[in-house]
Amino acid sequence: MTPILGATNSLEFRLGPEHKPADALRRSHRFAAMVLPALLAPLPDAAGVAEAVLAVLGELVDVAARHRASVDLSGRISCDGAHVLLTVGEMDRPLPEPEEEPGLFLVRRLTDDIGQYLGDEGGHVTWASVPARP
Repeated sequence: MTPILGATNSLEFRLGPEHKPADALRRSHRFAAMVLPALLAPLPDAAGVAEAVLAVLGELVDVAARHRASVDLSGRISCDGAHVLLTVGEMDRPLPEPEEEPGLFLVRRLTDDIGQYLGDEGGHVTWASVPARP
C-alpha cells in the first residue's frame, strides 16, 4: 500500500499530571511502539523508520516531561509518506541546547529539522521531522 500524496496518517497521546517523567517516557514509548507498525506499514523501511521515531520520541518526551508547562503532556505522530512529524508539548522553556540535554544530539542526528512554536497553553511545543525514506 502506498500513501496517497498529501494524505497524512496520525496518532495522538495525552498523559495526565499523575505521570512522572520516567512513567511518561515508558507509556508514550509503549503506545507508539504498539501503533507505529500500522502507521508506517506503507514505508519501504518501516522498521528502521520506527526505530528512529521511537528514539526521537523518547528524547523529546523525556525533556518535555521534566519541563512541563501544562497539566497534560501531549504528543502527536503523523506520517505523510516522506516524513514522520513528531510534536510533543508543552514545555515551560525553549528547547535546551544538546550540551545541556545530551539526548538532543541523537535527535538532531536522526531528524532533518526540529523546532518549537508557542502552544495553546503558553508553553513551547517541540516538533521534529524524521525522514521516512532511507
